[in-house]
Amino acid sequence: GMFSELKFPVPWGHVAAKAWGPSEGHPVLCLHGWLDNANTFDKLIPLLPRDCYYVAMDFSGHGLSSHRPAGCPYHFLDYVTDVRRVAAALQWRRFSLMGHSMGGAVAGMFCFLYPEMVDKLILLESLGFLLAPEDTEAWLKSKRRVIDRLLSLEAKQQTPKARSPEAALQRLLEANSHLTAEGGAILLQRGATETPAG
Repeated sequence: GMFSELKFPVPWGHVAAKAWGPSEGHPVLCLHGWLDNANTFDKLIPLLPRDCYYVAMDFSGHGLSSHRPAGCPYHFLDYVTDVRRVAAALQWRRFSLMGHSMGGAVAGMFCFLYPEMVDKLILLESLGFLLAPEDTEAWLKSKRRVIDRLLSLEAKQQTPKARSPEAALQRLLEANSHLTAEGGAILLQRGATETPAG
């Protein structure tokens, strides 16, 4: 059936996706498997209920999504973060997740971290996500905090403030009580950049 192309900005470029169905329909996010891309779902989605809005994203470095910068590994949790970014960009509070193979494991991990955001988990050739029970609580807390913090930092990104050398030194000393004024000045020689604004 007919689909539209979507693009969501991320700090290293964009995440691409394709969408089928009415945008006011029930939201379903579709996650492809290892080394695949959103076209995985081309033959399946026309067979599914028509009243849903299906968005199949390309994970970073796959399909039409930007690659991460050279030298950055692709960790499992980074795929989960990609999903969180796309949900935020679409302003989806609650949606269904459909994952194939590795995408199913990512979907399972996302459900585990953000259960309040997912109403259904659909796994295709996938086990989802398994964790030893004794690790569950600590893992959940720390990983969710990492993702939430990263996204809120990115949302707040402004152009860096220009400060006078004196103000920059004072700011550095306030933030690092162990530094002497001399030590701070030495670090700033190499840790500050002069801009037209100061």
